[in-house]
Amino acid sequence: MSVQSLTMALAMVLVFLGPHPSVAAPPGEPEDEAFDLENYDLNSEMDWENLDTTIYGDSYDYDDLDQEVRRREGIKHYYRIDLNIEVGTVAPETPPPANQPTAEHYEEELTLPTLPPAPVTLDFKGPGLFGPETGLGMPTCLLCVCIGGSVYCDDMGLDHIPPLPKDTTRLYGRFNKIRHVKNTDFINLNKLQSIDLTGNQISGMDEDVFRSLPQLKELLLADNNLQVMPELPVTMKHIDLRNNRLISRGVHPKGFKDMSQLEFLYLSNNNLDYIPTPLPLGLRVLHLQNNNIQSLHEDTFCNSRDLNFIRRNLEDIRLDGNPLNINLFAQAYVCLPRLPVGSH
Repeated sequence: MSVQSLTMALAMVLVFLGPHPSVAAPPGEPEDEAFDLENYDLNSEMDWENLDTTIYGDSYDYDDLDQEVRRREGIKHYYRIDLNIEVGTVAPETPPPANQPTAEHYEEELTLPTLPPAPVTLDFKGPGLFGPETGLGMPTCLLCVCIGGSVYCDDMGLDHIPPLPKDTTRLYGRFNKIRHVKNTDFINLNKLQSIDLTGNQISGMDEDVFRSLPQLKELLLADNNLQVMPELPVTMKHIDLRNNRLISRGVHPKGFKDMSQLEFLYLSNNNLDYIPTPLPLGLRVLHLQNNNIQSLHEDTFCNSRDLNFIRRNLEDIRLDGNPLNINLFAQAYVCLPRLPVGSH
């Protein structure tokens, strides 16, 4: 067999078996120099039946191949384990900053000794249960209900008027057991406009009890036991003294004369002998039924010296229930837009 034939056979074996360290070219020597492929005779005949492959190099050891595979797999497994360790490793806990409070710090704060409570003082001038300050500087709204400027003391069993806030505008003290009203009950209440003491047992009042109220417009004292009407400010607009025991000498002479704003005057069911005059021109309603009135003066409603005088506002006069025949005193109401109601 020629050299060319052997070289050809060796090349064929290398094609089928692939590169292997045992049959590779010597290190540092290029493969194209180890095999002169330009001088190969590809057309020569090869005796394939009698070809001895062992002459071309050592036989391939498959046990070495298994060891090499296992070695490489072990390296891969090692790197995987190392990678898992690097990724899954938990960072060590860092200590808290020096200025951050710890559990022991909170425990010390909780166990600090508590100070004794401060003494309780009542503020009569502040808002709430004990305020605002009253006319006498005393706490108020303890028994009554205070809403805005209105004070509600109805049906509380009171036997006197309680201290009122300085900003009181309306007092409702109905259906109690008050017997006497003192001049100190409304002191310094410059905003008071309405007083309703209906349904008490009032039989007496100090003379100047209402004199110091510059804005009083409404006084309701029905269903009491009054015989004397106290002096009232000229700012009055509505007076209700029904169902009392008033007598004529208990009403101040010319007591209503200067009340230019008075519109409603209720004096029914009393013991009056005559109509208190003069009456203000702005009066609209006058109820005097069920008294003891027996006569009328010609100047009670009109002006006998001025025949053209007309009292236009007074449209509701009640004189029924009195021992009086109104037909006998026609000159007394010729200036009225309507005749009074009474016995004929």
